[in-house]
Amino acid sequence: QVQLVESGGALVQTGGSLRLSCTASGNMFNVAAMRWHRQAPGNQREMVAGISRGGTADYMDSVKGRFTISRDNAKDTVFLQMHSLKPEDTGVYYCNAVTVGMGQYWGQGTQVTVSS
Repeated sequence: QVQLVESGGALVQTGGSLRLSCTASGNMFNVAAMRWHRQAPGNQREMVAGISRGGTADYMDSVKGRFTISRDNAKDTVFLQMHSLKPEDTGVYYCNAVTVGMGQYWGQGTQVTVSS
């Protein structure tokens, strides 16, 4: 079992910045990657960014150059630094742990609202 707790969501203006954190606990041995997803009202959940255990990161096209995912393995924490936020970045941001052979785990989410 892996437990994930997100924090850092807030209301910001267009062009602002936020840093989301996801702290993991439990059996992290089989976790191969950590990801951030988001879901806007009426939309499907989409993957925003992911990072492998070795630190390789990937991003959805619309956030490249604005968002940075990073991880502190010693603290089992993953961050999502977001700059130049746009109203279309609004949504609930979920942390996701992908394991090898043991499924996926999700946090409860943190709300990000970008006002125009």
